[in-house]
Amino acid sequence: MQEAINKAHTLIEALEYIQRFRGRIVVVKVGGSVMDDEKSMDELLVDVAFLSTVGLQPIVIHGGGNAISQAMEREGLEVQFVQGRRYTDNRTLAVVEHVLCREINDRLCAGIERHGARAMGLHTLSSGVLLGEKLFLHEDGRKIDLGQVGRVTRVNEKLLRMLCEADTIPVIAPLARDKTGARMNCNADTAAGEVAAALVPEKLVVVSDTHGIRLDPEDPESLARRLSEDEIRDMIDKGVISAGMLPKVDACLRALDAGVSRAHIIDGRFCHSLLLEIFSDEGVGTLITQ
Repeated sequence: MQEAINKAHTLIEALEYIQRFRGRIVVVKVGGSVMDDEKSMDELLVDVAFLSTVGLQPIVIHGGGNAISQAMEREGLEVQFVQGRRYTDNRTLAVVEHVLCREINDRLCAGIERHGARAMGLHTLSSGVLLGEKLFLHEDGRKIDLGQVGRVTRVNEKLLRMLCEADTIPVIAPLARDKTGARMNCNADTAAGEVAAALVPEKLVVVSDTHGIRLDPEDPESLARRLSEDEIRDMIDKGVISAGMLPKVDACLRALDAGVSRAHIIDGRFCHSLLLEIFSDEGVGTLITQ
């Protein structure tokens, strides 16, 4: 009996958040090694389907770096990174597009629909929503060409809103086209930040394989539950936030600067972390506010 009562209390706690967020868009970016864990991914897709079922409007953006690297190695292609960006020639782009669109995106859409919600894959092999331009990096005064790598400059928010209003979950692969129609590989975190900036949703939730932001990168117990935008920028300046966490934090800051009130970084390996972060008082990761 007590177990049933506890479940009822959990549902009542969630009720306030369901009522508050009903009809609101939530952008969810999925990446990291959590994507390689079938159980964790299935639990996450259950969470996404749940959000849609209770009236929220989730939009999913996914990465797939590990799967791309493995596919390149099978094809005998050298994996090269420059300042954290994958060098992408024509052969690499073909692998990237196949993995992101035909494998990962299709699998996520099928998983969401298996759990009772509707989903539509959006990418360069279907209806794309990301427009961009070629990205160049700079180092020691030199301009570095990364091949067919781009940055998102515009988002087809009209199509995304239409799908959300039709109770269909958009599932976006981080591939863009430029003005000429050329395809480009984009950073998934950065793309998620641009989608959030364009739509100004209720929340941006970055789901990865980290519990959130640590005040001390070496101390797992130093997880910060809540940080302001100013505190985040100070931690970046001091080098507390660096390396792989930077793109995730930059995406959150981009969203906040555009008017999103809250951004979250959570660990997708934690069972139903997405629901716990959105529908409970405590949450499980780091909440970043303006």
